Amino acid sequence: MDDEKARMAARNALTAFLEGKRLRKTPERYAILEKALSLRAHFDIMALYRAMEEDAYHVSRATIYNTMELLVECGLVRKHQFGNRHAQYELLHDAANHHHLMCTECGRIKEVKDTELIKYMNSRRYPSFSTQYFSLYVYGICSRCARRMRSAAVDKNNK
Repeated sequence: MDDEKARMAARNALTAFLEGKRLRKTPERYAILEKALSLRAHFDIMALYRAMEEDAYHVSRATIYNTMELLVECGLVRKHQFGNRHAQYELLHDAANHHHLMCTECGRIKEVKDTELIKYMNSRRYPSFSTQYFSLYVYGICSRCARRMRSAAVDKNNK
């Protein structure tokens, strides 16, 4: 799905959701959705807030928090809690099942699609439960931080 079609589909889904819940269709909600759609990686509320401010669109953090909760409820965005960090969000319009590699040193997140794991998880059946999606978080140290730590250890030993 191209970007314009995805954007329109997301706007239409939000409109239908707001009408179904009898909530107001405010310009701020649509502006927040548009900005979230422009962010390609995982993002948090502050990154979204800064992006809105950079575009000179002033909206309160509370409005962003509330709108993001609506977008999660609407099914346009998924909320992740990686360790003790602030909640991270990702768009669902093109997100297939994947898992996340989370560096415990720098906090960097990498999405990984492991077809074997996805196939296995999709084949699992649970009594009295219908799986919609799954999420797996793998915590460790990324290669960049590992190199930095090795270099620091070598420097320490050479002193």
